[in-house]
Amino acid sequence: MTRGNQSHITEFLLLGLTSDPKQQVWLFASFLVMYLVNVGGNSVIIAAIRGDVRLHTPMYFFLSNLSFVDICFTNVIVPRMLANMQSKSKKVPFIQCLTQMYFFVACAITDSFLLAAMALDRYVAICHPLHYTTTMNPRRCLQLVTASWLVSHLHSLTHTVLMARLSFCGPNIIHHFFCDVQPLLMLSCSDTSVNELLAFTEGSFVIMSPFIFIIVSYVYITRAVLRVPSGRGRYKVFSTCRSHLTVVALYYGTAISVYIRPSSTYSVMKDRVVTVIYTVVIPMLNPFIYSLRNRDMKQALRKLARRKEQNKH
Repeated sequence: MTRGNQSHITEFLLLGLTSDPKQQVWLFASFLVMYLVNVGGNSVIIAAIRGDVRLHTPMYFFLSNLSFVDICFTNVIVPRMLANMQSKSKKVPFIQCLTQMYFFVACAITDSFLLAAMALDRYVAICHPLHYTTTMNPRRCLQLVTASWLVSHLHSLTHTVLMARLSFCGPNIIHHFFCDVQPLLMLSCSDTSVNELLAFTEGSFVIMSPFIFIIVSYVYITRAVLRVPSGRGRYKVFSTCRSHLTVVALYYGTAISVYIRPSSTYSVMKDRVVTVIYTVVIPMLNPFIYSLRNRDMKQALRKLARRKEQNKH
């Protein structure tokens, strides 16, 4: 934050989704349930993968990391939002706002890169099966996950440092349920052109590059699948990608609609609804998407349930 007399605001008012007390009651209950399902579901996925040797493969290694990021993602947003709903004071200190923004951006970008890593895994498994074990070895998988975290945190740190340099001397009301980049930029009374340029260029790069990589990967995967002689064989091969494609469509469909566009098109109501989908709803759905039609995951979950029953007795 700029020193001296240029910056007067040390805290913001986080309005949340609504100011109607009646609506806040059912919103609080809804988000509390979604939060518990999210944390519980993703924790079960991680435990099931760690507890079943058959799932110690690159695909499930990436999935367990995705589940962990989804837990972090929701923990950054929902507890503060729930506390805000129950509090008469909506004040958030500037440093807490920056901290929330930092971890939100880091988790969102990590999600994006992990989805790209999962696309790479499917591409190698389907298009180059003979080289799969050497290409997607444990060291390579660990490098991909580590790189995802490092790039994401560097990107988020850049955003946060540039935001901290801005002056906030006018209205301090954030019409959102968490400290997102765009609502904060709209409150600044200093020049935000560098921040907006970074959000649109580098932000587009870290979101669109993994997305384009996923699209290209699936073009090659589709070509390989179409070469499979039998219809049943094609269905069996492509079914391994179904869950991943569903998550990719949900995640990028919402994220791109919010962030990859000029700031002049920003809409408070529309963006809050879309942001709820990819920060709360999609992380909650991921465990169901990846487990409901996955035979190996179902077996691992049953094995985990039996183990817990045995421990009780």
